[in-house]
Amino acid sequence: MFEPVHGSAPDIAGKGIANPVGQIWSGALMLRHLGEEQAASVVETSIAQVLKAAKTRTPDIGGTSSTREMGESIALHLSNQPCGDADPRSLMNKN
Repeated sequence: MFEPVHGSAPDIAGKGIANPVGQIWSGALMLRHLGEEQAASVVETSIAQVLKAAKTRTPDIGGTSSTREMGESIALHLSNQPCGDADPRSLMNKN
């Protein structure tokens, strides 16, 4: 099982302000564990680039973006990255 370790944060439940980076990073850890090193690196690079740009940040890291906006920003960056044979979007089709 791959999941971020954190509390349930009942004080922000349903507000759309939780930071999704931990969950997305957990996906990168899973990819690496499954031998998809290149795909894991692309996910981690996308997270790092979005954080470095500082345009999209949730309140816990000094921004005003929602959970969805932060996740979509990382997903957009990820979708524009070359992944070669380790395209994360194709992993669901592997047997």
